[in-house]
Amino acid sequence: MIYRDYGRTGKKVSLLGFGGMRFKNVDDHEECVRMMIAAAEGGINYFDTAPGYFETRSETVFGKGLAELRKRGLPYFCATKTFESSESGIRREIEAQLKRLMIDSIDFYHIWCITSLNVWEDRKKNGVVQTFIKLKEEGLIKHICVSSHLIKNEIKELLMDDIFEGVLFGYSAYNFKTRQAAFDAIREKRLGAVVMNPLGGGVIPQHPELFNFICREGEDTVTAALRVLWDHPEITNTLVGFDTMEHLNEALRAMDGYKPRSASELEETKSKAAASFEGICTGCAYCGGCPEGIQIPYYMDAYNQKLLDKKSNDPIGNRLKWHWSLDRAGAGKCTECGQCETACTQHIDIIKRLKEIACG
Repeated sequence: MIYRDYGRTGKKVSLLGFGGMRFKNVDDHEECVRMMIAAAEGGINYFDTAPGYFETRSETVFGKGLAELRKRGLPYFCATKTFESSESGIRREIEAQLKRLMIDSIDFYHIWCITSLNVWEDRKKNGVVQTFIKLKEEGLIKHICVSSHLIKNEIKELLMDDIFEGVLFGYSAYNFKTRQAAFDAIREKRLGAVVMNPLGGGVIPQHPELFNFICREGEDTVTAALRVLWDHPEITNTLVGFDTMEHLNEALRAMDGYKPRSASELEETKSKAAASFEGICTGCAYCGGCPEGIQIPYYMDAYNQKLLDKKSNDPIGNRLKWHWSLDRAGAGKCTECGQCETACTQHIDIIKRLKEIACG
């Protein structure tokens, strides 16, 4: 395992991280804990969860897993998050989190899911910064971090705020361009940088033929997708949401024999990323809960097929029919309220895509 400095914190974290958002069966605590033990034995020391993963059940599983790591003397750092911004809301949340996680302090605590600069300004007005500073002074958290889905110059502007010690953001082989500005701030502010969705929410391994440009000799697509991110010296940790032991072992094997690209080789690889890869939905499903009952995550998944499948006559229609048992007409119920676009972490023009899907 390779370990890198988490910004200016003095902590060294594993280049591969364990995300608690995709357990195949989160209620099988024994299996989930076994996965966490196997990860730690493989050298992973960064474990990330959130209260919204499986309706707090991920944090509960993590509590049992971290307790077992302590028994075995296996080192770890725990990261989690909060949507709350008022002091009373944050304190209620963190009190419950510490109980679920069975720990006294959270190593990396994130202001969760900043989707626009307006959202960030609103949270600051509600007192989120002052509260996080208090929590750190009281020893309830060790480092103040942010989780953001902003792109281009907006994410750079967010990270230039002096409050943060680390950032979590989406980054993978298909959206290189949209997050490049983040690295300017990461270098200048000496931030820890953890990237989520390194496999594009499953998009990359599901379409290996389209991502051959990241593969070096002997590499499969999953291995290549992780390694091309490890080639970025600014990245501290690549966070993978493991659903099974098999997928955990697959990621650990990617470390074996890893040799970094040179800076020029990395830039050459990034230049090969087609512009059409930008705007792919990663399946986070934050756009769910449509007032009209439209299954928006499913329709956006189907739209991905248009971007990725250049051979089929009707990739959207086929995906809707055979994968989701939906038809195009359902997308036509959109009233353009904008709720989904406000929630979208990729800043996708969902309303426009729904219209396109409905019109065939």
